[in-house]
Order: sequence, then C-alpha cells, then structure tokens
Amino acid sequence: MGDQASFVDGNELAGAFRELFAVDVTTARGTCVSCGRSGEIAQTHVYHGPGLVARCAGCEAVLVRLVRGTGRAWLDLRGVTCLEFGLPEPV
Repeated sequence: MGDQASFVDGNELAGAFRELFAVDVTTARGTCVSCGRSGEIAQTHVYHGPGLVARCAGCEAVLVRLVRGTGRAWLDLRGVTCLEFGLPEPV
C-alpha cells in the first residue's frame, strides 16, 4: 500500500454512503479494529476496485468495503469497532 498516488481521501465515500444513510457518514468518527486509531471516515485512504475499500490512514488495515450491484449494495464495516456521528437537531 506504499503507492500514495493510487488513493484519494475518505470523502470519496460521501456520495455512495449518502444513498445508504440519512447523514453524511464521512464526518463520523470511527475506531480501527487493528490499531485503535480513531478519526473521521473522511481521513481514510479509499481504493477503487470492484467496489470501494477504505483503509486506516494509520496502519492501512481494511475498515470499510462497499460493493454495489444492480438494485443492491453490500457494506462491510467489520474493520471499524464503532461509528460516532452527529445527528441533525430536531426541528
């Protein structure tokens, strides 16, 4: 994973996640299962392949996998111990 030019930051996930969640999950704070680093999902390193793979900016462990097919999506968050995100204030 040493090729720094092959990834973009975690903001690349915003559009894909926006379709699945009512809030912008890239602003959520996640904790890496592997190294314990905590930070915003927007700080991850995102790689394109058959889907999107977000890796920890600290240890490069896989945090999130998102694959889309016709009319469905698969989201794997097993690399994140938790997600903490703010919710809009009730009106």
